Amino acid sequence: MAIRGATISPDILFIRVDEPKTTKNRLHFDVCATDHGQDEELARLLGLGAKRSNITGSGSWVVLEDPEGNEFCLMSKQIPAEPAPFHDA
Repeated sequence: MAIRGATISPDILFIRVDEPKTTKNRLHFDVCATDHGQDEELARLLGLGAKRSNITGSGSWVVLEDPEGNEFCLMSKQIPAEPAPFHDA
């Protein structure tokens, strides 16, 4: 995960729980590709196990779910990757 302009990367911890998702997510990620377009990123994410949600996006984004049903959006906007020193910090 990267935040534009940050000099250190934030940590996000995901913990597996036994209970299934029952309500709307408290946290929602919008994902932007860095090195290719939305169509290629969609194919990559679907290949990794994401699936299309029954929620319809607004044309510029696609709503997906991870294998456990957590929604996230794949945006059409492509952003440049952060410089290498960010990831080495």
